Formats: sequence, structure tokens, C-alpha cells
Amino acid sequence: MIEPRTGGRLLVDQLVAQGCDRLFTVPGESFLAVLDALHDTPAIDVVTCRQEGGVTFMACADGALTHRPGIAFVTRGPGATNAAIGVHVAMQDSQPMILFVGDVDRSTRDREAFQEIDFQAMFAPIAKWAARIDDAARIPEYVARAYATAINGRPGPVVLALPEDMLLDTVTVPDRARVERVAQAVDEDSIEHLRDLLATAENPLAIVGGAGWDVAAAAAMADWATRTGVPLAAAFRRQDAIANDCPAYAGNLGYGPSPALVERVRGADLLIVVGARLGEATTDGYQLITPDHPGQRLVHVHPDPEELGRTYATDLAICAGMAEFAEALVPLDGGVHPHAAEARTAYEAWSTPRPRDGVALDLGPCVATMREKLPADTIICNGAGNFSGWWHRYWRYAGPGTQLAPTAGAMGYGVPAAVAASLRRPGRSVVALAGDGDFLMNGQELATAVQHGADLLVILVDNGAYGTIRMHQEREYPGRPSATRLVNPDFAALARAYGGWAETVERTEAFAPALDRALAERGVRLIHCRTDVEQITAGLTLSALRQG
Repeated sequence: MIEPRTGGRLLVDQLVAQGCDRLFTVPGESFLAVLDALHDTPAIDVVTCRQEGGVTFMACADGALTHRPGIAFVTRGPGATNAAIGVHVAMQDSQPMILFVGDVDRSTRDREAFQEIDFQAMFAPIAKWAARIDDAARIPEYVARAYATAINGRPGPVVLALPEDMLLDTVTVPDRARVERVAQAVDEDSIEHLRDLLATAENPLAIVGGAGWDVAAAAAMADWATRTGVPLAAAFRRQDAIANDCPAYAGNLGYGPSPALVERVRGADLLIVVGARLGEATTDGYQLITPDHPGQRLVHVHPDPEELGRTYATDLAICAGMAEFAEALVPLDGGVHPHAAEARTAYEAWSTPRPRDGVALDLGPCVATMREKLPADTIICNGAGNFSGWWHRYWRYAGPGTQLAPTAGAMGYGVPAAVAASLRRPGRSVVALAGDGDFLMNGQELATAVQHGADLLVILVDNGAYGTIRMHQEREYPGRPSATRLVNPDFAALARAYGGWAETVERTEAFAPALDRALAERGVRLIHCRTDVEQITAGLTLSALRQG
């Protein structure tokens, strides 16, 4: 017999039915009925955050790790606008997430009531689906559809608005069953076409990325590339799609890629793009691979049919999930090419740090030290900024779920993502990388980390500037910096104030001992690295930029 339930109770029960075991929130008076139901729901761990941007960043990261929607709850108006940044990241990163927004009473709608916003209009451009639940009896339907929408095809975010009074209505309706991703198999004709293309290609190259990679799919793709000698390149901030110790792995595209890899992409006569959208960062503004790519044949594999042919002329479009396509590759040969070994040699040379003369704190050797001392499966989380380039170049990612980094280029992502990763993968090593400007956008979530017992290390690179913008300024307007200088707090003291362990490092030789001390601790740990803005990237100085 189905018992009557309030909308708030019914909604929480649907989350449990869908397998939700954790959600992230800044509480609001607009969804008190949900918070009350969570009081009696030990199956769901409620993570209380300090700002709604941190809420949705954590939910996005959690969805990336579980392949189920990360769940976020925020209140209307200011809560929703703060949360929008995480929705945008989830969309551009193709990560499943559901954002629930408490809303005004149905009776006061369209009067510009307190904190009222038309959430369907606001979120429609940056979400897969944005809707409002006006009838409590339809909560199971809406939640099931939200899960299906978030995980199928190209994964992404869903936003559901919850009128406050609707959550108080009492209804008698059954739960919906757990929703699973629909399998997307590869048809045999497409595989035969791919075999023919490979048989006639002299310089094939594969680019991997996007969402949906798991350990089995990554292993199958790596095995195929190693067996056939087809080099594998990773799309921007998708370096964990394939374990970087794969003999065919040739490095990553995006900002500051290996010149040798760039030339290899230009010289490829067959590009096999698996999962990646071929966005602006990966293609260097659609110039490295142009939409019409003359002289190159393009095979594009993607789970969303609307992505296939959207920007790029495609010789073979395959609508499939990563797992299904990787499995279909297992029996496929298409010849053996010598290029993977050559590309691998070039990658290893490019990703080996070499000391820079006259640099007090040289980040390249610091990354090498981290590679020696941290487990290979460490989860690296970062926001946006030039600081991340040292790890993009020199860190070796161990496969799916070891890189949480926004392809949307959102600052402030690293610390919240690391909190979510630590809670989701207890026992794993988790590192948040942050610049000084990047850290202060969501550094308050260290309080969340301490409150919920997260175990993570923050490497904070402080050059006293919005470094990426300063770099662009020096390129476009040499010697005329504007609005990019930063005066910062004592970050080590700030971390200790939150209850963490912290040290400040100013010289390269001091980094390894500090890292040893950090690794001997538990909980929140922070190494504050004071660097010189002159060393603006892993291979470039501001002085060289000014000189053209």
C-alpha cells in the first residue's frame, strides 16, 4: 500500500530510489520541506557548503567520478545565480548533474516576488533541460526524466525548480524505478568502414576525450592503439581518458601543447576522434583542425547524434558510447603503423621537466617530485590559470577519474572538486591545484573540507597576479599591464585558520621536504608556493613575450 507523502518527502525518496547517496547544498528557506525529509534519510550524506558555486562544482566533480548525476540543492535568486557557474561547467564538460532550486510559491509567481527568477528561461541555454515541478504527484516522473536526461547521450546538467508550497502538498503516488544509461552499440557497417579507412591511411592519429570513459573502455582503447601503432592524443583537460603510461599515448592538445604533437596532428591523413567534441581549446581556435580539414579524413565517435556533423565535416560519424565503441575496436586491426613509438618518444621528452636557470622556485622539478612521492592514481583537481599548465605538461595521469579540471576554463573549481573527490574516493590521494586568484574564488570550501573530514592536499601557486590575463596583456599590449596585480593574504596562515596544516615554500629545494611533511599529515594540507610572475608558463617568460 502506498502511503501519502509530502512533496519534500517524495522528492528525497526518489533520490534514494535513483541511487543518490550524497548531495551538496547551501540550505535555503525555499526548500525546508526537503531539508526536513533529509533529516530522516541516513542513506544520503548531506554536504553543507559555503557558497553555491562550490555546491555545483562539487556536484559536477561527483558526477564525473560516478557517471551518475551529482546532486545539488540551492535556494532561489542569489543561490541560483551563484550556482549557475557549475551548471555551465557541467554542460561544457559533459558531466551529469541535477540542480534543484527552491522557488517562490505558485500563488506569487510572475509578481517579481522575493528573489523570484524565471529559472527555465535562465538555465535553458546552459543546461540539457530546465523545468519546474508544479504538481507534487509528478515528482517521480520529473526526477526519473532528469536522471535519464543527465546520463544519456552527451551527459550534462538538468535544472529543476521546486515551488516552496508544492513541496508541502501531500500526494499518494508510486516511486519510479532506477534509471540506467541506455547502451549505444556500434553497427557493423561502421566498423567495416573504419577498417577500410585505416587500411588506406599512412598517418592515422586518434584523439580521445569527452565523458563516459571507464577503466575497461580506456584499457581496450589503449590496447588497440598499442597493437596497431596508432598514436593517441588527449583532448584539452581530458588527459585521464587513457592512462598516460600507454605506449601509444602521445600527449595532450589544448593550451601549450607539444610542438611535435601539433605537427603530428597537422600531418595526419586520418583523424579518429573518440568522445571529444573538438572544441575551441583542443583545436587551437578551430585552426589546428579546421571544420573542413582539407587533406584529412575524419572519423567522429560521439554519444550525442546532434554533435556529429555539428561543426566538422565528417567522413564517418558513429553514434556510440565510449564503452561500446572501445569494445568494438578489440577485433579491429587495420594494419600496423610505426608512428605510436615515435610519438611516445617525443611525448616522454616533452613531459620530462628540466631545471630553468635563475628561477628560485621552479615548478617543473616540483611536479617531478610529486610524481615520485604520490601514488600513480592520485586524483588531480584544478581550476583555471597558467599554473595548471605545469601539471598538464609534466604529470602522468593514471586513467579515468584521475583528472578533474574544467574544460570550460572556470576559476575556483579545484578546491571544491577536491573536496568532492576526497569524499567520493576515501583512501585515495587527492590534490587540488590552485593559483592565487583561482584559490580565492572558492577557498572558503576548505571549511567544508574540514567539517566533513575530507583528506586533501592543496598546492597553491602564488605569483601575485591573474597570470593568464597578464600573459595575454603582454602579448597584445607589451609593457602595459592593467588590473592583473594581486595583493594576497598569507595563504599558509589562512589554511591554518581553517584547521589545516600548511607551509610556505619559496625555493625549489624546499618543496620536496615540505611535501614529505604534508604527506605525513592527514586532513586539509596546503603548500603555499611563492613564484615569480616572470615565469608565466612552463616554457615562456614575460620578457620573451614583450620582445615578440
